[in-house]
Amino acid sequence: MSASTAPKSARRKSRELAFQGIYEWLLAGSDAGAIEAFLHERYPTIKLDDAHFQSLLHGALAEAGALDALIQPHIDRQTSELSPVEHALLLMGAFELRQHLDVPYRVVINEAVELGKIYGGTDGYKYVNGVLDRIAALVRKTEVEAANQSHPQDPPAASDFSPPPNPYANVPVRHKAKAAPRNKTGAAPRRASASPRPPRKD
Repeated sequence: MSASTAPKSARRKSRELAFQGIYEWLLAGSDAGAIEAFLHERYPTIKLDDAHFQSLLHGALAEAGALDALIQPHIDRQTSELSPVEHALLLMGAFELRQHLDVPYRVVINEAVELGKIYGGTDGYKYVNGVLDRIAALVRKTEVEAANQSHPQDPPAASDFSPPPNPYANVPVRHKAKAAPRNKTGAAPRRASASPRPPRKD
């Protein structure tokens, strides 16, 4: 079955929803709790792995600075210059590679790549694939080496992407989400509803 017709697993839906939350945070700087509440309100019937969703969403936002520092040496620009879609996928993928060691690294990368194909620009998924492949080689070194020894004939996952040298590789990363706008009375802003595209509910 094609990606558009195959039923999505609860774990895949959790990643898709977490990605949308991270994307919204990058755009609007909304509070993580407010983002989670909004996503649950918008998709009340979606069947997902809620524990995994919360871990990815809250974990990626809480550790965004450290994750950007992990990502930075493997990209050809500053993380602030990445498209919000690619940045969100890299934050989520890097977090899952570091913190969810029970999930095979190839699954983490493949899931991020599939989301990149749906939401990202042309060939953006290749960029995500290449960066996460390099991060996996660092944070999952033993697992990656074992996989390469088991399947030496398989080409590297990022063989079609090789970024140019990054002039910002050694620049300290100070991540700060965009501040949410406030009106003149000091009241909290309206909840942002931006999302790249709604997930399927099947």
